Amino acid sequence: MHNWFECKVKYEKTVEEGKVVSVGESYLVDALSFTEAEDRIITEMKPFISGEFTVANIRRVKINEMFPNENADKWYRCKVNFVSLDEEKGLEKRTAVAMYVQASDLKTACDSLIEGMKGSLADYEIAAISETPIMDVFLYSAE
Repeated sequence: MHNWFECKVKYEKTVEEGKVVSVGESYLVDALSFTEAEDRIITEMKPFISGEFTVANIRRVKINEMFPNENADKWYRCKVNFVSLDEEKGLEKRTAVAMYVQASDLKTACDSLIEGMKGSLADYEIAAISETPIMDVFLYSAE
């Protein structure tokens, strides 16, 4: 199982007009601890950022499933409710989980989520889909 951490990186970037602006970007890192997440985000970002940068924030994020797509550039957070029946009380019970889908737009994200859930035997409903500020996702890889 993956342990996901959202890391916010702040650095100064030169924009088109030659002006220097402060930028904060969020990334998802698969790591075992906060310390490893910080180390991994620093290692991953060094080649892409010239100059100094800081890891401004790290927070644990609970994600049950990821549906990546190489041809897309945005990440969407999907709240999915699994619906089960409590036979003793005769009531429906909903269990909310978070899933992330990489897609180019909201409709494609919804379609990709439905496609990814086709193998699921459980009943579910899509409660919400929203665009996230995530720039990239760094999976764990054994070196």
